[in-house]
Amino acid sequence: MCRLFGLSSAPRRTRATFWLLDAPDSLSRQSHQEPDGTGLGYFAADGTPRVDKAPIAAYEDRAFAEEARRVESATFVAHVRYASTGSLDARNTHPFEQDGRLFAHNGVIEGLDRLDEHLGEDRSRVRGDTDSERFFALITREAKENGGDLGAGIRHAAGWIARHLPVYALNLVLVTPGRLWALRYPGTHELYVLKRPAGGQHGARHLDHSGSHGRMRVRSAHLADQPAVIVASERMDDHPDWRLMEPGELLHVGTGLRTTHQVVLPEPPAHQLTLADLRPDAAASQKAP
Repeated sequence: MCRLFGLSSAPRRTRATFWLLDAPDSLSRQSHQEPDGTGLGYFAADGTPRVDKAPIAAYEDRAFAEEARRVESATFVAHVRYASTGSLDARNTHPFEQDGRLFAHNGVIEGLDRLDEHLGEDRSRVRGDTDSERFFALITREAKENGGDLGAGIRHAAGWIARHLPVYALNLVLVTPGRLWALRYPGTHELYVLKRPAGGQHGARHLDHSGSHGRMRVRSAHLADQPAVIVASERMDDHPDWRLMEPGELLHVGTGLRTTHQVVLPEPPAHQLTLADLRPDAAASQKAP
């Protein structure tokens, strides 16, 4: 299953070290259990989006995924991909960038011909083959049509897909230089949020999060003396304040870490897919390890 991670310390910039696929992972494991891509998105001091990503498979060099990357940003998004749609290629590896924003998705959307038709000329924003990048293009268009309101863009785009297309999951993290949005929809995959005070649970401690499945690790000495909000596909430490987001919940973290959340999609998808409905490769990509 793909793994999502997002962090905001806005407006303060945070220096963080990311390891993607930190734990040892035998190359003898089945190919569908191996990562098909790893990516990290963040912003330069002038707000320019930066993305480091590579299509990593079982037979390829693991150096990119295992290398510690020290970067500084007020917001981050990271993703470990298990391919469900699209070839193993950098253009299909998350996160994606559109209009200076960065986006990663965990789930499956089917009926892509209909989605392409609905996108029309906005299909030109999509450089790869994935359902995820198409979803992002629809969010980008809907946000533009709602005066630049990204929350409305996410709500309208996800709502249209939920009404018209077969859906397994639409979990996402979207970041700008100073803001973060996360959506859990429906309840297929988990997505957690942690409002972390400066120093964490015990005070004066740096951030050192590691997912229980060893897919991702994040460390930041800066967060010993400044707060942050973190979103992840799994609880990444034993902090008691990790909260499982509600199905259909949209979370927004603004500058100054002002946080709002609302269930914006209370109804299940009109055509909810199950693992049994998915192609074998897509089904494999959605199973928890």
